[in-house]
Amino acid sequence: MLTLADYCRNIRLLVLDVDGSLTAGGIIYAAGEGSPGLEIKEFFVRDGWAIKHWQRAGGAFAIVTGRRGPVVERRARELGANFLVQGAEDKIPAWEQTLTSAGVEPHQAAVLGDDVPDVPLLARAGLGAAPADACAAARKAARVVLRHCAGRGAARELVELIMRVQGSWNTKAGGN
Repeated sequence: MLTLADYCRNIRLLVLDVDGSLTAGGIIYAAGEGSPGLEIKEFFVRDGWAIKHWQRAGGAFAIVTGRRGPVVERRARELGANFLVQGAEDKIPAWEQTLTSAGVEPHQAAVLGDDVPDVPLLARAGLGAAPADACAAARKAARVVLRHCAGRGAARELVELIMRVQGSWNTKAGGN
């Protein structure tokens, strides 16, 4: 029987959902008369730091999200995402294309997802992870349910777990 560490050893690609995974899931709209409005999302800086640490160690990073917007595009650019798929109502084709583009097999990918649209990816990934506050279906499909909630350290916890197993979590670089 494989252990959690066994699943972590071969991970080369992180695939993260946004709303409810990389963010806490809240969306704020601010609109003026005659304007399409402004969408606001809050990202957790320590999640971003861990993702950059993962990339410096040679890992690839993708965002696959069902929503579409400039905020996600900007955050993906800031984090240096290797792949960004927005507007993926059915995430399976986006997942398959991302794996092909990254040159990895499903068992080499970790997915962080929180809700029903993420369940197929959580089940197919080498390591499916759900934030502590994910819906019941996502928690059930995930191989690991993280201690941290979405947008409050879940992504960092996943990255740190994988990198510690792989021996690449460098505490001298600021990780703790």
